[in-house]
Amino acid sequence: MAQSTPVKAQMYSWEGTDRAGKRVKGEMSGQSDALVKSLLRRQGVNPLKVKKKSKPLLGGGGRITTKDITVFCRQLATMMSSGVPLVQAFEIVGRGHANKSMQQLIMSVKGDIEAGGALADALRKHPRQFDELFVNLITAGEHAGILEDILHKLATYMEKTEALKSKIKGALFYPIAVVVVAFIITCVLMIFVIPQFEELFNGFGADLPALTRLVIDMSKWFQEKWWLMLAIGAGIVFGFGALKQRSLKFAHGLDRLALKLPVIGDILNKSAIARFARTLSTMFSAGTPLVEAMASVAGACGNIMYYTAVLKMRDEISTGTQLHVCMRDAGLFPNMVVQMVAIGEEAGSLDAMLAKVADWYEQEVDDAVGALTSLLEPIIMAVLGVIIGGLVIAMYLPIFKMGQVV
Repeated sequence: MAQSTPVKAQMYSWEGTDRAGKRVKGEMSGQSDALVKSLLRRQGVNPLKVKKKSKPLLGGGGRITTKDITVFCRQLATMMSSGVPLVQAFEIVGRGHANKSMQQLIMSVKGDIEAGGALADALRKHPRQFDELFVNLITAGEHAGILEDILHKLATYMEKTEALKSKIKGALFYPIAVVVVAFIITCVLMIFVIPQFEELFNGFGADLPALTRLVIDMSKWFQEKWWLMLAIGAGIVFGFGALKQRSLKFAHGLDRLALKLPVIGDILNKSAIARFARTLSTMFSAGTPLVEAMASVAGACGNIMYYTAVLKMRDEISTGTQLHVCMRDAGLFPNMVVQMVAIGEEAGSLDAMLAKVADWYEQEVDDAVGALTSLLEPIIMAVLGVIIGGLVIAMYLPIFKMGQVV
């Protein structure tokens, strides 16, 4: 027997009258217009017109970014703390959002809530935008009746996490951009400039210096084999990316290697500790039990070494071991962090102490990124000077030699 294909939710626009006879209108997601009419009647609305929107649900807009989710959390929390009902808050936030995809996402979640579902269950249907950590915190907030506080904490958490990622990406962007520009300049010299000098030198009828001859030979090879170099470069980049995605062993090996690299490894270690502390502080302050929080914390660290260590810590905590003891045994956390966590556990203020650890290490990452940028600038300039300067000198050596002869 063939399996029935599930009907996808669509976005419907509707018009009707409320209990007071006032004309109202809006949008709602559902599998059919009959279901939408039924949901409207439950809300006290007499539907007069229900029409399917032409655009599919969550389609036709821009990409949803972490910033969109952060702003959504902050706006929703502000409205709820002001006494605006949840469904109405979704309506206001959704209507006011500039990103069409985000607007449709909010309206989809609103429709699920109007149908009687919990907010956490509605968000769980969109795992690309709302990860397990997000949904777990919303669940805890709903159960404890502190949803607006949790939304504020989530917004703060995402802002700080994104700021940390941006600092690391910014440190890597500058040297990569300079190297790419240098490669383009070298290609232009090899393909267009050096052949012109070669034609000039052929009219001299004299032997060329060894360096000039080497550069001219490299230029000829580059003109003949540029497609091969391009293919090899593209193959390495795409092959590296595909291997990292498909081979867990390869990806794990890269994570372990990255932590051992000079300078960069120190930044990645501090970044992982900052994420660990920030995530655990946010979840623990929201009332999530420590053992349950550790799975989300492991995924937030961003490195397989810390991921494996945190999951092992979770198993040890479930048997009654204190958190600071597990951290010390893991061998990845500095003694200062372990001692601060121990003090937090003794004083009953673990979330506040972890927040201080996160603030400290986020500042450490910021300082380390600045130091890395300062270190890379002279190195990159020196390398570029040798490459570009070497090509220029090689081309002018025969001219200098002719001047000496004359």
